[in-house]
Amino acid sequence: MTETAVGPESVELTGDESPSDATTDEQLIAMLVDRARSEGLQLTGEGGLLQQLTKRVLESALEGEITDHVGYEKHDPAGKNNGNSRNGTRAKIVLTDVGPVEVKVPRDTAGTFEPQIVKKRQRRLTGVDEMVLSLSAKGLTHGEISAHLAEVYGAEVSKQTISTITDKVMEGMGEWQSRPLDRVYPVLFVDAINVKIRDGQVANRPIYVVMAVTVEGHRDILGIWAGDGGEGAKYWLHVFTELKNRGLHDVLMLVCDGLKGLPEAVETVWPRTIVQTCVVHLLRNSFRYAARQDWDKVAKALKPVYTAPSEDAATERFLEFQEAWGRKYPAIVKLWSDAWAEFVPFLSFDVEIRKVICSTNAIESVNARIRKAVRARGHFPNEAAALKCIYMALMSLDPTGKGRKRWTMRWKAPLNAFQIAFEGRLTPSNN
Repeated sequence: MTETAVGPESVELTGDESPSDATTDEQLIAMLVDRARSEGLQLTGEGGLLQQLTKRVLESALEGEITDHVGYEKHDPAGKNNGNSRNGTRAKIVLTDVGPVEVKVPRDTAGTFEPQIVKKRQRRLTGVDEMVLSLSAKGLTHGEISAHLAEVYGAEVSKQTISTITDKVMEGMGEWQSRPLDRVYPVLFVDAINVKIRDGQVANRPIYVVMAVTVEGHRDILGIWAGDGGEGAKYWLHVFTELKNRGLHDVLMLVCDGLKGLPEAVETVWPRTIVQTCVVHLLRNSFRYAARQDWDKVAKALKPVYTAPSEDAATERFLEFQEAWGRKYPAIVKLWSDAWAEFVPFLSFDVEIRKVICSTNAIESVNARIRKAVRARGHFPNEAAALKCIYMALMSLDPTGKGRKRWTMRWKAPLNAFQIAFEGRLTPSNN
C-alpha cells in the first residue's frame, strides 16, 4: 500500500519506509557531506566522497550476495563445517560513473560463488557503457570519448574498449532492422546519406534511410541499407520486399529524390502506392545547371509550375518556362521532363497534403543528425562501422520526447486529408 502525505513538501512513502527513515537518510547524507568538507575531501574526482560511497555500496551488496550463497552471516559459527564457507576477498577495479573504484570481491572455498552486482570479468558497470554509447551517438570519435573519460572521471579507457562497447549495439541493430512493422503507413520518405568508406580505397557510398509517418502522426525509422551507388530496380525490390515481409502491406504515398529503378520496384510490391518526387530536390538540381545570377529568376519562373492548381495548369506553366528558358538551360527542361510522371501526383491533392509531400524536409532533420555523427568520423573502415554509427545516431533522436509531440501536432491536418483522399485504406482494421 502507498501512503501519501499532503502538503507543499509531500513525499510518497512505501510500506517499508517511514518519515523518520527518510529524515535519517537526509541527516546521514548531510553528515557525510559536512565531514567531507571539514576534512578537505572532494565530493567528486579520484578518492572523493562519491567514489568512497560507491565502493562501500558495491562491497555491501557483494557481502549480501556471498551471505545468501553460503547461508550464514560473516563470523557466524554456523558457517563451520557446512560444506562451503567464505574464503577471503580479491581486489578488483571497476569503472563506474564516478570513476575507477577498487572493490573487494568475496570468494568461497568451493569456488561456486557468482556475484551479480559486479560479475566475473566485468570491468565496467552498465552506466559507463551507456555513457560511451551516448557520446558516440552524439558524434564523438573513440579517441575523443577516451579523452573525455580521462579528463572528467580520471578513468583510462582505451579506444579498443570503447569500440568493444559500441560493437554491442550491433545485436540490437539486427533486432531493430527486422522488427515487425505496421500494416499501413500514410507516407514513406526515402533518402540517402553519402559516407566515406575505406574498402581498398576511400570512396563515397550511399546509406539509404527509410522513414515512415504512422497513422497516429508519429515518426518511425523503418531501417537503413547500404548501397554502392549503382542501385536499380532489383536493389529496391529487395528493400521493399523486406519491408513487406515485416508486415508492411500498404503505403499511400512514397516520396523520394528520383532514385533510379525505385518507381518500378514500388509498382511491383505495392501497386496502389503513389510515387512522388521531392520538389525541393528537383529545384536544387535545377540550380546546378543555371548560372548563379539566374537562380532567382529561374526559381520565380518555376514556382507557378509546382504551385499550379492542377496538372493541366502545371503543364501550361511548364511550357511557358520552356519557351522562356529552354534555349539557355535545356538541361533544366530535360530534368523536369524526365521527372514529370513522379512530379505531378501531388497536384491532385489539397494544400494540407501538398505541404508534407512536396519535399523530403520531414527526413532532412534526421539526416542532419546523421551527417553530424558521420562528419566527426571522417571515414569508416568498412560498411558495418558506418551502419553502426548511423544506427546509434538514429537511436539518440528526440531524447526528451518533445519532437514526437511536435510531429503529432504537425501531421493532424494532413492525416485527416489522407483519410478522405484514400478512403478505406487508413481505417483501424488495416492496422
